[in-house]
Amino acid sequence: MKAPFTISREKKEEMVTSIQDFYLNERQEEIGNLEAGFLLDFFMVEIAPIFYNQGIRDAHQFLSEKLEDVFEIEKIEK
Repeated sequence: MKAPFTISREKKEEMVTSIQDFYLNERQEEIGNLEAGFLLDFFMVEIAPIFYNQGIRDAHQFLSEKLEDVFEIEKIEK
């Protein structure tokens, strides 16, 4: 499973540790680096694009609204 984007090794290790901490704190289960890494890869391939695309849509809507504001300062021609 190939992620559609890359992250630094340090950031990936940090995220794997976060997944392991979550499992330990919320489920009282220990999972290894390999399992947490596979779970992270799954989220990067299957879940992250959904949030990314929503962010793009939100940014587009925000910018579109701001561009409409530009027309409000337009001078009336005589």
